[in-house]
Amino acid sequence: MSVKKWMVALAALAATGLARADAVDTLREFAREARTGRAQFTQTVTSPDGSKKKTSSGTFEFSRPNRFRFAYTKPFEQLIVSDGQKVWLYDVDLSQVTVRAMSQALGATPASLLAGNAIEKDFELSAAPAKDGLDWVQAQPRGKDGSVQSLRIGFKGRTLAALEIVDAFGQRSLLQFSAVEANARLADELFRFAAPKGVDVIEQ
Repeated sequence: MSVKKWMVALAALAATGLARADAVDTLREFAREARTGRAQFTQTVTSPDGSKKKTSSGTFEFSRPNRFRFAYTKPFEQLIVSDGQKVWLYDVDLSQVTVRAMSQALGATPASLLAGNAIEKDFELSAAPAKDGLDWVQAQPRGKDGSVQSLRIGFKGRTLAALEIVDAFGQRSLLQFSAVEANARLADELFRFAAPKGVDVIEQ
């Protein structure tokens, strides 16, 4: 290889390294500076063999530390709410609410990656190759609870764009975010939940 080509290759390698470092820094900046946020999302769940896909959509809000709200509207209504102490999962069709303590429900989960305050306590962060126009960060759970195999979070510039989850069974979920608003003014009521009358409540 000529000196010129070697210098070009070295420069390209250095630029790649900087881009990858920037992706991790972007996640750290997001966790540090985006104290609240909201977005719309579309979620695609793919079976381990890639043969089946299910799509759903809804809205997402968070307020650090550990308060969040996922409201699924299509194709079925489902609500996941955390007030920082407890997490409620309300399945409208089943008329059932499942309640778990935050200490049992959060840990190294997608919600803690998006809304937690100490992500590097729960995840080992490393840069992943850019894909689909996004800069990706691999977030490997430090714990070995077995529910999540791996997580990746994608940014377009400095804006949250996607979250990819692979569970212990190899099922892949991709959440793609749009209309993202960081540090939005959010009412505290968004992160409170009271079970409707007649709904079965299961404490775990």
